[in-house]
Amino acid sequence: MNRIFFRFFVLVMLSITAATFVIYFAFARLFGDPLDDIARRQAAAQIFLLEQYVDQAPADEWLTRLNNVREVSEVRYDLLPLAQVRARLGQDHPELERGAIVIDARERAFYRRVDLRGERYIGSDDEVLVARNLPVDIGQALKMEALRYVIVAIALLVPIALWSRAHWHSLQALSRMADEFGGGKLSARARMRPSATVYPLAERIDHMADRIEALLEAQRSLLHSVSHELRTPIARLEFGLELLDARAQDPDLHRRIAAMEGDLRELNSLVNELLDMSKLDSARTLQPARVDLTALLEECCATLPPSPHAVACELDGSLGEIDADPRLLARAVGNLLRNAQKYAAGRVLLSARRGVDGIARGIAGGIEIAVDDDGPGIPEDERERIFDPFYRLDRSRDRATGGFGMGLSIARKAVALHGGSLRAETSSLGGARFVIKLPPA
Repeated sequence: MNRIFFRFFVLVMLSITAATFVIYFAFARLFGDPLDDIARRQAAAQIFLLEQYVDQAPADEWLTRLNNVREVSEVRYDLLPLAQVRARLGQDHPELERGAIVIDARERAFYRRVDLRGERYIGSDDEVLVARNLPVDIGQALKMEALRYVIVAIALLVPIALWSRAHWHSLQALSRMADEFGGGKLSARARMRPSATVYPLAERIDHMADRIEALLEAQRSLLHSVSHELRTPIARLEFGLELLDARAQDPDLHRRIAAMEGDLRELNSLVNELLDMSKLDSARTLQPARVDLTALLEECCATLPPSPHAVACELDGSLGEIDADPRLLARAVGNLLRNAQKYAAGRVLLSARRGVDGIARGIAGGIEIAVDDDGPGIPEDERERIFDPFYRLDRSRDRATGGFGMGLSIARKAVALHGGSLRAETSSLGGARFVIKLPPA
C-alpha cells in the first residue's frame, strides 16, 4: 500500500518539475527570457542614465557625457566594433540591429549600438557601446524564482497530501478488512462513512461480503443438517440388517448382508467427516491449550491403525510446548500419517523442528512438521487440488485404499485455524512430503 502512494508522490513531483520547465520555456519563447527581464530591472539605473543623460546630449557632446559617466560610475563603458560584438554574441540579435539594448545576464553586461546613421561622430554607426560590471545578481534572482516555484509546489502538494492521507487510511481499512475476511472472519466489514473517498468501493465490498457470508452459512447449515438427518436412516438400516442377518439361513445371504453393513459403515464414516468439516469452518471450534508437542506427535504415531509400514519419528529436542488445540492438531497430523501409510512403498517418516532463524536469535521460532513417504508421489500440478474436499488422484480411486478425499482438506483447515499452512512437496524419500508450518508460540 505504501508503494502505491510513494509512486503517486514521485509522479506528482515529476509532474511539477516538468510543468516548471514547460512554463519557463513557454514564457521564454513567447515573452523572452525571464532572466533577461530580471537583469534589465536590476540594471535599470544604468540604462536610464544612458538613455536620459548621455543620449539626450547634442551630437558633439555625446562622447563628453559618456566620459563623465565613466568617471563617476563603477560600471565600465567601452566602445567596440560592431563586427566584434556580433562575433562575441555568436548569433543574430534583431534588437542589436535596430538599436535596442541587448542584455547578457551571465556576463553582467549590455550592448547597444551608438546609433544607426553615424550622427554622434564619424563612424558611430559601426560601433557598439558595451557596459560591463553591471549590478546584476542572477543568483539572487534564481533563488527568488526557485522560491516562487517551491511555494507553488507546496500549495499544490499540501491539499494532495491531505487527500492522499485520507485516501490511504481508507485503503488501509479495506486491506485490513480483506485480510480478516480471507482469514475466516466472515463478519468483517469495512463500514466506512459516506464521506470517505473510497466509500462506493467499500459499500460494494461489504455487499459482496454479506452475500458470501450468507452463501457459506447456508452451505454450512445444509451440510450440517443433511449429515445429521442421514444418521437416522443409517441407524435404521444398520438395525434392520442386524435383524435380517440373525434370521437369515442362507450363507450367500450372510455375505450380502455383511457387504451391505460394510457400505453402511463407510457411509456413516463419510457423515462423520462431513460433520467434522462443517465444524472446522468456524474459528470458534478452536480450543487452545498449552501442549507438549513432542508428546502429542508421539501419541499420533502410537494411535495409528495397524499397517505394514511402520512410522519412523525424527523429533527435534527443542520443540517444547506450543499453544494449540491438541485434538485438532492431532487430527491433522494423524490424517497425514494415515494418508502416507496408504501410499507408501515401505517407509513413512514423521519429523519436526523449530525454525532455525528464531533459535539463532534466542527466541521461539516457528514449528515445521513434515510427513514423508516413499510412495508414488504427487504431480506438481495436483498439489493444490488434493486439498479440495472429495478430490482424489486417479491412482487413489481404487476402493481398496478407502477414504473419501476429505482427510487432507480437514488437515489443512485444522492447521489454518492455528494460523499455519499446509503444503505438498516432493520427498527426499522419493514420494510425497506434507509440510505443516505453525507460527511461533
